[in-house]
Amino acid sequence: MRFPGKRKSKHYFPVSDRGPESLPMRLDTAPEAAPVYVLGIDQLLVDIEARITESDLAALGIPKGGSVVLDDEVVERVYADLKARAAITGEYAGGSVGNTLHNYSVLADDQSVLVGAINATIAVGDYAFHYIRNTSSRVSLSHLQPIAGPMGRAFCFITPDGERSFGVSRGIMDELAPETIPEPLVAGASALVLTAYLLRNPDAPICAATLRAIEIANRHRVPVVLSLGTEWLVREQRALLRELAGGLGIGVLAGNWGELRALTGEEDPLLAGARALDWVDLVLLTRDKHGLYVCAWVDDAVKRETRDPILSKSIAEYNKHEYSRAMPRAACATPLKIFSHINPYHGGPSVIHSTNGAGDAALGALLHDMAANVHHRRAAPTSPKHRAEFLTYSSIHQVCKYANRVSFEVLRRNCPRLLNGLPEREDSLEESYWEG
Repeated sequence: MRFPGKRKSKHYFPVSDRGPESLPMRLDTAPEAAPVYVLGIDQLLVDIEARITESDLAALGIPKGGSVVLDDEVVERVYADLKARAAITGEYAGGSVGNTLHNYSVLADDQSVLVGAINATIAVGDYAFHYIRNTSSRVSLSHLQPIAGPMGRAFCFITPDGERSFGVSRGIMDELAPETIPEPLVAGASALVLTAYLLRNPDAPICAATLRAIEIANRHRVPVVLSLGTEWLVREQRALLRELAGGLGIGVLAGNWGELRALTGEEDPLLAGARALDWVDLVLLTRDKHGLYVCAWVDDAVKRETRDPILSKSIAEYNKHEYSRAMPRAACATPLKIFSHINPYHGGPSVIHSTNGAGDAALGALLHDMAANVHHRRAAPTSPKHRAEFLTYSSIHQVCKYANRVSFEVLRRNCPRLLNGLPEREDSLEESYWEG
């Protein structure tokens, strides 16, 4: 199976040990007729990472772990002060969806499309220039809306205990007009990627644009993926987010343990994932030094039992069917909740300066696997891989391994975006089963 893009290696999964032979498959000879891409909407931001004390944070009026909107004048003053103190540790192209699409395009070596508002006039060295310079050339920026005004800026303030707090200067980032969302672009995507930040201000044009994109995606059966942002934001918008997840067609939720706990009210990650599955089709939950979880649905008729040891935590034998591939709940005649968990890759980096971007990296890996499923379904529609309507190409266990590996790369480099691709995945008995 070849993933979208021009990878150095032909096969993404091992094919030396083939599984059961399948019926002859029809292979499309012109996959370019239906390009595979992921579409995202974001508040375009430049991330500025700085290390400050808790007293500095209090002086800015930012609750620890929270996110506060700052005036442009305040941001300029804070920026100059941090520069003078050499407290700034990095300046990056940012935004949760922007990070995720960049990571997806690095992994897949294929196109993604970013929609948002950007400066109408860009000068060498300004914030917009740095945003474009630090974004993969495989991320299409052709559908950005040019608007007069400054780029948004997001400060990630890291206190000595490692907690992240955010101060945001909006600039023009909320000015994306609903009519700039082209329906054919949404309809042709493998997934629509959003963040909860887009819905924070119901009066902002970008909120209306986001709701329009969700409606189009639902109509064309495009999976909608929602990144939860921060725990503080989830607590603030919990009722709206539950309504979105339960009734407005969100298919995939991605967030860290604090965010899922705030959304569901559960005090255990597996139970939080199980609760969130009552609203969505798949949950990606990251938990820092405790690794990550993937929770999903599968139809009982196509479930696959793990060949690894069966484990019990708050849910008995929770990983029993982790070799199954995720499915939309609506496509399951007899839906079954499935779970997989993995500890940090190689125990995690020896030193972690910041977890900023790790969740976006994991989500980029999940999107890569989802897009691969679309690619293969179009290229080989009669393959037994598609005897049911699956969301992922791989089992949720393998998705865990891949997302975990990608997160490790971000953590060890102390950078919110991937700089290069990754080595091919390790050989896996379960994946060779699916070849053929």
